[in-house]
Amino acid sequence: QVQLVESGGGLVQAGGSLRLSCAAFGRAISTSAMGWFRQAPGKERDFVASINWNGDRTYYADSVKGRFTISRDNARSTVALQLNSLKPEDTGAYYCAARKSTYARSGPGEYDYWGQGTQVTVSS
Repeated sequence: QVQLVESGGGLVQAGGSLRLSCAAFGRAISTSAMGWFRQAPGKERDFVASINWNGDRTYYADSVKGRFTISRDNARSTVALQLNSLKPEDTGAYYCAARKSTYARSGPGEYDYWGQGTQVTVSS
């Protein structure tokens, strides 16, 4: 089992930045692909970014390319998501997820473990 705990969310003005962190406890995530998803009220959970087990490949949703950056530190069992140039449409609950597999994917159903989420609110 892996427990994931997100932090770093908050209220920010449009154009601002936030850094989300995800800490893993229990089973090591050093061989797990990791992902970030977000969910706005009344909407489905959408893919934001993912990263392979060793960080050599990253993937992003088109809506966040060039603004968000995913990274990981396997020695510390953490994954981060840097959010820059935030827009009101980035508002939502952001979830960290882990796969048992080493390769990153974009579908929520392909992830095995989930955190409780951290809220990001971007005001206009």
